[in-house]
Amino acid sequence: MRLQSLAALVLAAAACSAAIGADFGAERPSADARFATESILAGRGQAGLPFAVVDKAAARLYVFDTRGRLLGAAPALLGQQVGDETVPGVGDKPPAEVLPHERTTPAGRFVTEPGRNLEGEAVVWVDYDSGFAIHRVRPGASYTPRVERLRSAAPAEHRVSLGCVVVEGGFFDRIVWPAFGHGAGVVYVLPETRPVASLFAAPALAVAQGNALSTPAR
Repeated sequence: MRLQSLAALVLAAAACSAAIGADFGAERPSADARFATESILAGRGQAGLPFAVVDKAAARLYVFDTRGRLLGAAPALLGQQVGDETVPGVGDKPPAEVLPHERTTPAGRFVTEPGRNLEGEAVVWVDYDSGFAIHRVRPGASYTPRVERLRSAAPAEHRVSLGCVVVEGGFFDRIVWPAFGHGAGVVYVLPETRPVASLFAAPALAVAQGNALSTPAR
């Protein structure tokens, strides 16, 4: 009986481990991205919502369903400046007045909200107050250079935005908007100036969103 009970416990533990394992499909994520995703699932940090992991070091965005199955992954443009904090007051500035050292993509856990920027473009607000969003490459003079940077294999070439996570338009339409465009989601942005494990060592950051029509995406 004891052997049967032990065998049952081992099987249950294995099943639990499998249940929280991240499914990256054919993707080969960094060790940090895999660790973060499995930590999210083990701690139920996604709170029953679709979630995404932004691996800043690799300049890559991973989008998952509520059970940890990968919906899609793509290269992303990120804040020009290395850093894990939002500069106070940056969300109140017009984009042209955001200084180079203020162009960071903050790390943390964020509750998202779908919305529109001032130009009426669909965006996923990650931190509305600071104007931090996930959005498509925007039309204009910078469109072609930004698409070229997205295609570069060098993560350093992806550091060009004012802080937002910027992806190719087709990926936004196929993956990002269907996952986050109809309600709340959770986005984890991995730190780049401290260990990734620190993101899970303290109470997670949850950012409430506001009216999604009054702040430009950057």
